[in-house]
Amino acid sequence: MRYSVIVGVVGKTNVGKSTFFSAATLLDVKIENRPFVTTEPNVGIAYVRRRCAHVELGLPACNPRNSVCISGYRFIPIKLYDVPGLIKGAHKGRGLGNKFLDELRQADVLLHVVDMSGSTDEEGNPVRPGYYDPLEEVYTIEEEINEWFYSIIAKDWDKLSRGLDVVPWDEAVSRIHRRVAGLSIRREHVVEALRVAKLESTKPGSWREEELRLFARKLREISKPMVIVANKMDIPEAEDNLKRAMKSLEGRVIVPTSSLYELALRKAAKSSLIRYVPGDPNFEVVDLSKLTEKQRQVLERIRGFMRKYGGTGVQRALDTAIFDVLGMVVVYPVENPTRLSDKDGNVLPDAYLVRRGTTALEVAELVHTELAKGFIAAQIVNRNRKVGADYRVQDGDVIRIISALARG
Repeated sequence: MRYSVIVGVVGKTNVGKSTFFSAATLLDVKIENRPFVTTEPNVGIAYVRRRCAHVELGLPACNPRNSVCISGYRFIPIKLYDVPGLIKGAHKGRGLGNKFLDELRQADVLLHVVDMSGSTDEEGNPVRPGYYDPLEEVYTIEEEINEWFYSIIAKDWDKLSRGLDVVPWDEAVSRIHRRVAGLSIRREHVVEALRVAKLESTKPGSWREEELRLFARKLREISKPMVIVANKMDIPEAEDNLKRAMKSLEGRVIVPTSSLYELALRKAAKSSLIRYVPGDPNFEVVDLSKLTEKQRQVLERIRGFMRKYGGTGVQRALDTAIFDVLGMVVVYPVENPTRLSDKDGNVLPDAYLVRRGTTALEVAELVHTELAKGFIAAQIVNRNRKVGADYRVQDGDVIRIISALARG
């Protein structure tokens, strides 16, 4: 069972995607046992933010190993895939688009970075702000990703579908799932896509192209949902476009963002010019005398932006994707229920991101396979409950696994 989360960052060229990626991954911390030891080009580690359990439990501090705690907030690592800029026709290979899209196979959720100021045209070339309609940008990139998905599912579909018509429905679903498993799609995603597309009572061999396209689109939306990062909101023309997008893009999740401002804040914090916790709605200048007049003016503009939108939007986009869209929860496994620590005395050492609905037994498997093999029960320490293997963990659970087998 994989608990590390992979986020694909997609978008047109010159929309600020690289700036978003840089800002999201620039957290100057050192942690042990990171889930991702090696990185590849355009792959980095970002963090999602949650109020740390030590604060909720009234403890003075914690000792994180696989994550980090800053000012009472636990920052939990996720993997960020920055896919090179996509253009119209990408699914057909234009601009190496099909190669770039293929890098999204393992993604759990997509962040679509959009130039909400309209200052880049269809090909990603710079134009005056307001020249290009960002809603067209949303539709174009979504279509490219959906077409890429369809092309994978449609390949040899006629041959596959004929076999699906002569087996029980559960077996047909399993065969479809095996066909798309390489896209990190779970069986329940296939079942839900068939239900939403109203195809669960039909014979796949009878599907026309229209039904197959509908199924492919629903499967993409369910297995790789998308959050729109409305970037470049620091440019005045973006405000009216955002209002239009909120009205027109019904059903989409949209987060107003200035990646440029977030990157500036993280760099200033790294240089000890300001105190800033990613995701906070404000920051504190450490020593005003160390700032140039230009730096002061820039910081004041950023402060005004944050007042308006409740922050820069970068951290909110990450948190929205993981907690709201994917519905992930955070659990804290411990060995000592009194000290809330591991065997070495580290308080709340690990924070795991797991899917909502994950069971106590599955958490045991994440911690150590031996614990799962000898599973007897679990203790939800912060709720003073003893539960069985089927207990579905809740956000913030501090869990101790009671097992007949010691960890190896």
